[in-house]
Amino acid sequence: MRLFLTAATCVAMIAPVAAEQWRYEGGGTPIAYVDNGDAQFQFACRGGVLAMGFWVRTPDKTIAVASATSAAITPDAATASSALSGNTSFAQDMPLVHLDGSSVIVRGPVARQWARIAQNARATIRVAFVRSKGGIGFEAVDPNMFGAKGSKSTIARVLQNCP
Repeated sequence: MRLFLTAATCVAMIAPVAAEQWRYEGGGTPIAYVDNGDAQFQFACRGGVLAMGFWVRTPDKTIAVASATSAAITPDAATASSALSGNTSFAQDMPLVHLDGSSVIVRGPVARQWARIAQNARATIRVAFVRSKGGIGFEAVDPNMFGAKGSKSTIARVLQNCP
């Protein structure tokens, strides 16, 4: 019985990692995305311009009422904590879209920079909204961890279609 419970626990721990593999959708708007159930992170070529999107289904109440926010990406973060580290990159002051959650869309050079960061992550990608801590730094809000498995090749497929 113990062996069965141990095996079941191991399978349960592995399943979320497998579910977080990056996926690709072709068509008129090629999209590379990963979804962890709470949030989705994606790159898409829309109208010949690369766009990065981060969507949180049930955002923190401060994000849910905000009209604009900053976002942060941290490759290979150890946890989904609100602490920001030295290898965190920021996209600043974008309008938020509120449609059954909160999302931010970044285009152009910052989206390309984030695509490279996501492609080079080895294990995880942490993406979060960012808010000021009253002049003494910043904190991540709604930090979400995504698996990096398949990000290099899947995002490359989008970039091939987006000059």
